Amino acid sequence: MKKAYLLLADGTLFEGVSVGAEGAAIAEIVFNTGMAGYQEVLTDPSYYGQAVCMTYPLIGNYGLNAEDFESRKCWVSGFIMREACAYPSNWRCDRSLDAYLKKEGIVGLAGIDTRRLTRILRSSGVMNGIIYSEGNEPDEATIAEMKAYKVTGAVKAVTISEPEVYPATDADESSYRVALLDFGVKRNIQRELCARGCEVTVLPAHTDPQEILGGGYDGIMLSNGPGDPAENTEIIENLKVLTASGMPIFGICLGHQLLALSIGAQTHKMRFGHRGVNHPVKDLAHDRTYITSQNHGYAVVGETVDPQIARVSHININDNSCEGIEHLNAPIFTVQYHPEVKPGPQDTAYLFDQFISLMKDKKGGDQ
Repeated sequence: MKKAYLLLADGTLFEGVSVGAEGAAIAEIVFNTGMAGYQEVLTDPSYYGQAVCMTYPLIGNYGLNAEDFESRKCWVSGFIMREACAYPSNWRCDRSLDAYLKKEGIVGLAGIDTRRLTRILRSSGVMNGIIYSEGNEPDEATIAEMKAYKVTGAVKAVTISEPEVYPATDADESSYRVALLDFGVKRNIQRELCARGCEVTVLPAHTDPQEILGGGYDGIMLSNGPGDPAENTEIIENLKVLTASGMPIFGICLGHQLLALSIGAQTHKMRFGHRGVNHPVKDLAHDRTYITSQNHGYAVVGETVDPQIARVSHININDNSCEGIEHLNAPIFTVQYHPEVKPGPQDTAYLFDQFISLMKDKKGGDQ
């Protein structure tokens, strides 16, 4: 097997074997603690510009299948694991991890001490790195480029270019029309809404707010997505218009962060973020804790949420970071985690029902 390497910005070098495509890839190196879900990780647009280290030691054992893709392509810049399974076994499997990475042109690395790498990232924070296969060694200029690398323009890179409409899968007379702003949306968000009788129109991230407000929608969904939320100044200004409209709004992950910025709160970059399926989050209003799936490197600074406008509704049990906000004067709420993933497995699905309820109340009040 051909050798491959990971060189971190601090000079640490890992040697392993090549998986997937051969070549070199510069990225921000992050880790995910999920024991399963590597296919969802690979196709989650929120990982744009990042190479993901999976902390679970065996990856690829159940293969991949087309039905479980979360988006139209693979978004990670590189993929790192302790052991890559060469012979997957699952009745739904239609391709191996290695074959998929090769097809998508993703440089992979296996056979390294992922525990050591994770400990470095936890103590020093996420850092840049370059994954390269033998024969693609970086020169000094490439190493300098790696050290200066920054994920920018992420939302523009992952959002769709034209609207896409998805019919309700359980439509009836009380169905709703939802405008879903695509900041890097995962398909499960759309599926959860369609399963509740919603017709979902997925819109490009920078859609004019007046087009949305004049589109006959009953509610607005703000999706997950990659990158620094604060750099999306145009979207933040658009959200100020939408929040003032009285339209029901539900934000997830990046959507949560952008909504918070639109009402005057601040965000900050975390040391190593939250990426996994076992993060405990407390719903403050109901005094209940849920196990959640998360993928974010930035967080809303809870102390900067104006108490005259909104309240912090959820907090992370591990580090007390803000995990949700609720607007006090409008039908708007957000969460940092991913209720559509449902590691519980149904624990936080009630949030979609809450959004449906807000649209029902608004629709009833308009009649």
